[in-house]
Amino acid sequence: MRIAIDHRLSLTLPEGTGQAVFHLLLTPPSGPTQTVESWSVEGPGIGNAGRFTDGFGNAAHLVNQLRPEGEITIHVRGEVTTRDTHGVLGRPSGEPVPALYRRFTAAAKAPEALYEPFRHSKDNRLSICHALMARVGEELGLPEEPKVPRQMQADGGQTQVQDTGEASEQRPAAADYAHLFIGAARALDIPARYVVGYRVADGEDGLHAWAEAFDEGLGWVGFDPHAQICPTDRYVRLAIGLDAETAPTLRTVPVAEVEQVAKVSAV
Repeated sequence: MRIAIDHRLSLTLPEGTGQAVFHLLLTPPSGPTQTVESWSVEGPGIGNAGRFTDGFGNAAHLVNQLRPEGEITIHVRGEVTTRDTHGVLGRPSGEPVPALYRRFTAAAKAPEALYEPFRHSKDNRLSICHALMARVGEELGLPEEPKVPRQMQADGGQTQVQDTGEASEQRPAAADYAHLFIGAARALDIPARYVVGYRVADGEDGLHAWAEAFDEGLGWVGFDPHAQICPTDRYVRLAIGLDAETAPTLRTVPVAEVEQVAKVSAV
């Protein structure tokens, strides 16, 4: 599937800010599930931004702004060709060892009652992860009408900062589902990580979050507890981390509230 993405981020820094630093994770990687055909990141100072690969393997930009004034807008556009691998990412080169993602964090944790039934399970890791995904859906509830089919398996906004970050006061955000799944998986000694990206879903903002768990046979496999499926070719991976706090699309110093809207469509 060829997917077009138009993502705008708007922020206003505190009055009197003399200097600001922006850390951007807004460049998706090409890999087993996707190929970036074209991509641009536009915004104040982006032409002089420092570019580097962070500790999780993400492509990052570091922008320095002197005496920023008024509303600042960052505009991301591009097209990505995706492939349906039934959620299987495998073992992309240049990534940290999976053991890194056994580390517990405050954001990604789960109650013992959610994962304890699987503590001594004889099932394989893949089956346990599917069962965990279902349990997370039961725990947090599911969207009224799924926007994508649910049968795919892994084997063969109050103003919301972003659906991949802070939870809405009205219902849990996709990040909450991902965090609960990740916390439960790590409690079972299964490496699991947070993924922020885009998803084609009619009538919804395209920003999304899901999880990936490591299977010794298949490598990394994606699980979206919010939609109760493994990611398909409707998903575009943007960045990974231990949790939402380590994989924000935009971090600012000093801290500013960021509003984001992403239009994502198949072309």
